[in-house]
Amino acid sequence: MKRVFQYSTILLFVYLLSGCSFSKFEPELDFKVKDFEFTNQRNEAVSLQSLNGTPWLAMFIYTRCNTVCPPMTSNMTDVHTALEAEGIENYKIVGFSVDPAYDTPEILSNYLSYYPIENESKWELLTGYPQTEMTQFALQSFNTVAKKLTGSEDVVHDIKYFLVDQNGTTVKSYNGYSDVPIEEIVSDMKSIQN
Repeated sequence: MKRVFQYSTILLFVYLLSGCSFSKFEPELDFKVKDFEFTNQRNEAVSLQSLNGTPWLAMFIYTRCNTVCPPMTSNMTDVHTALEAEGIENYKIVGFSVDPAYDTPEILSNYLSYYPIENESKWELLTGYPQTEMTQFALQSFNTVAKKLTGSEDVVHDIKYFLVDQNGTTVKSYNGYSDVPIEEIVSDMKSIQN
């Protein structure tokens, strides 16, 4: 009888632990991403439809940015490495250029080549739209700013990463510039796979 009790206690403990490690993902945001079809760094079309069924991390960057964009891109490579190490296969990393007039597919491809990325097929750096369209798209789909400053090459944009679920809904954001919560991102990405 004592052995049965011990076994039951161990089973309960394991069950409780597994409950903690597989906690249900709770969305913090609820913004439906507006329909789009843009061009990636490989000169291929990428659309909301083509991403359907795949969770993705979004960020806003541009190649002439010499302040926050390089650290954000570098940090995202660390997130990418962690996702790969965890064996997560169904995901994408989507970077929207906030300077599309300058950031051609070739320039975006060259920009990405400076970062240590083993599986570049997971990355979609997008361009091929008017600046005003990106400003509206960022506001409507992510509730964030992406606005070019008048008379300048600089663009004001958010330093967050945004988690978009497989249904095209923005569900969470994270700091992408400093103290990036890589473990939390990996855990969330794993949780929304189910």
